Amino acid sequence: MTESYIQHLFADRIGGSSYGKTTEIYKFEKIKRAKRAALAANPGAELIDMGVGEPDAMAFADCIDALHKAALKAENRGYADNGSKVYQDAATRWLKNVCGVEIAKPDEQIIHSIGSKAALTLLPACFINPGDVALMTTPGYPVFGTHAKYYGGEVHNLPLLEKNHFLPDLNSIPADKLKRAKTLVINYPNNPTGASATPSFYAEVVAFAKQHNLIVIHDAAYAALVFDGKPLSFLATPGAMDVGVELHSMSKGFNMTGWRLGFVAGNPLIVKAYADVKDNSDSGQFLAVQEACAYALDHPEITQKIAAKYSRRMDGLVTILNKHGLRATKPRGSFFLYVKAPNSATANGKTASFEKAEHFSQWMITQKLISTVPWDDAGAYVRFSVTFIVMYEADERRVLGEIDKRLADCDFKF
Repeated sequence: MTESYIQHLFADRIGGSSYGKTTEIYKFEKIKRAKRAALAANPGAELIDMGVGEPDAMAFADCIDALHKAALKAENRGYADNGSKVYQDAATRWLKNVCGVEIAKPDEQIIHSIGSKAALTLLPACFINPGDVALMTTPGYPVFGTHAKYYGGEVHNLPLLEKNHFLPDLNSIPADKLKRAKTLVINYPNNPTGASATPSFYAEVVAFAKQHNLIVIHDAAYAALVFDGKPLSFLATPGAMDVGVELHSMSKGFNMTGWRLGFVAGNPLIVKAYADVKDNSDSGQFLAVQEACAYALDHPEITQKIAAKYSRRMDGLVTILNKHGLRATKPRGSFFLYVKAPNSATANGKTASFEKAEHFSQWMITQKLISTVPWDDAGAYVRFSVTFIVMYEADERRVLGEIDKRLADCDFKF
C-alpha cells in the first residue's frame, strides 16, 4: 500500500516522517493492558486501582450549586479572555488567608489558567529559544519539558533521591548546562514522590535563581493538600516574587479535575508574558466556572475535609504496607505514596524477581489485582494513590482490609 504524503509532513518535534510508527508501549498503556488481562483471568474479581492520579469524588454540592447559579447569568455567557476579577480577587484572598502570601497588585500578579497543565504548555513559549536549557526534576510531570523541546530547547533533569528527601541537588548541575539554563521547574508537594518542600529549600532556590539568572516555576497543584498545618507557598519565601511564579489548581484540592481552572501568581513581568501568550492561545475558561471556583477558594474548609480523608487513608495504607514488608513512610501532603520496589517477591510458593519497578508493578496487577504506577527514573519505586473510589468510610476500610488480605502471603526482599 502506498504511503500517504501526509506521513512525510509531520513536524520533527513529534517524530517527523516516523510519526505513529513506533512500537514502544507507554507505561500507562502497559498498565491498562495488564489490568484487562488480570480481570479476564479472574472473572468477577475486584481490581483495586491505586494508580489513579486524580480525586475520587465529585466537587462539593455547594460548589456545583454555585456553578449552576453562575451559568444562568447572562453576563457570564461570553468569552472570559484573560479572566474574571471575581476569580482573581478570590485567588488573592486565598493566597493571603491560607498561605500567608500578600499580593500587592492582583491585576498584575494573578491570572487564571485553564488548569496547571495549560499553564505549563504555554510558559515555555515565553522564555525558551533554541539551545536554552530547562531544568526539571525527575521523576515528574513532563509537560513543561515537552514544550520546551518543541521550541528547540533542551531539558536537564535533576533526580529526586530518597537520600536528599526527594529534593533536587541544585549544585549537581553541570556548568555548561547551568550557563544556558533559563528556567527551573519544581513541584511540591511532589508528584509522584509525595515529598514536601521546606522553607530553607525554597530560600535556597531563590538564592540560586538570583545567582544564575533563572526563572522559577513552582507547580503547586497539590499545595493545599497538607495533612498538618497550613500549605507552604513558594511565594511566601523572601525574594520569591523577584524570580518566579507559582501555579495553583482547583483540580486536586477541590475535587474539580474536569472543571479545568487554576491560576498563575507571582512576578508581574512573568505573569504579563504568560497573559500575552495565553491571549493568543485561548479565550479563557467559562466565567461561570470561574465564579463557582471563586466560591470554593473562599471556603478552604473544603480542602481541609478532602485532605483529612486522604490522611486517614494514608495512615491505613502505610500501616498495611509496612506490616507486609514494603517500606512506606507517610508523606506530609498530596495523595501519593512513593514506595521502593523490592528486588523479589515470594507468594504461593513462587518467587518472582524484579529488575525494575515496572516489573514489580506488573506483578502486583497480575498476581494481587492491585494496580500501582511504576517509576524507574531515579531508582525503582512504585506510586500508590489513595484516591481509590469508594462511597463510604466503611467501604474504604473494606478496601484497605482487602489489600491487607492479598499481601498476607507475600515475602518481599530488598
